[in-house]
Amino acid sequence: MKNKTLISLIGPTAIGKTALSIVLAGHFKTDIISCDSRQFYKEMAIGTAVPSKNELESAKHHFIQNRSIFEDYSVGAFEKDAIALLSNLFEHNEIMIMTGGSGLYVDAVTKGLDDFPLVDPEIRKELKIKLDLHGIETLQEQLLELDPLSYKRIDIDNKQRLIRALEICLGSEHPFSYYLGLHSKKRIFNSLKIGLTTDRNVVYERINLRVDIMMENGLLQEAEKLYPHKELNALQTVGYKELFSYFDGSQTLEEAVNLIKQNTRRFAKRQGTWFRKDKEIKWFDYKTDPIEIIKYIEDQLKDYKNTI
Repeated sequence: MKNKTLISLIGPTAIGKTALSIVLAGHFKTDIISCDSRQFYKEMAIGTAVPSKNELESAKHHFIQNRSIFEDYSVGAFEKDAIALLSNLFEHNEIMIMTGGSGLYVDAVTKGLDDFPLVDPEIRKELKIKLDLHGIETLQEQLLELDPLSYKRIDIDNKQRLIRALEICLGSEHPFSYYLGLHSKKRIFNSLKIGLTTDRNVVYERINLRVDIMMENGLLQEAEKLYPHKELNALQTVGYKELFSYFDGSQTLEEAVNLIKQNTRRFAKRQGTWFRKDKEIKWFDYKTDPIEIIKYIEDQLKDYKNTI
């Protein structure tokens, strides 16, 4: 199946990946796989920037709002589901499109997950107690001290991922970042990665505008409905946890919205750090004419066929 190619469309949040993915899917007459870990959940639409009804109807999408926040769904489970789906879809398509800003999920599909050593489960229990007693900032500071590279690369506001990185640091011979990318699993398809980029200030402006639009579209009401379930892992994400603090009375609505913008900008910065380490990505300015990107892809596809 080495004549099959997965095109991964990568870039920071709010850069325009959804629009380009639809253009590519239309040109190559194929489907789109979402690897945005926040868009899996059907209860979270506005705050995760799920594609609009028109966008979803323009191309067939997979892994969009296909789970509930009440289900546990890990990156490992996504890897298995995505690879199984690709195996089926490649029976009828030579090209598939995958898009999203979750670097770990992109790597899970294109390279496979990293193998980490087993650690004493008591370490995780102790970290959870520390989290409950002293707050997430204490664990973030600990990771910064033990593994500065992981501190910059992972979503340190995600409690589960933060604890996972720390337990590896504390329970193994090496920091969490040491194990990243040590091994790559063989895939039955070619992997072609396209990245969208622009000046950081432009990304930040687009993020601020997107948050304002989300609020106008009802993000506050969506978060209020989810507030009774705020402890669920799926809801430990930017756009919701800040509004939960508003409902708790710990900050004003204006402060919460400003914090959403700030934390989203921080997330975009971490996305950039993650993707820059991947030398396989071909970067294009986000305003590049899709025709130019399509030409590049088609040239690469010809090269793949010539090497078979």
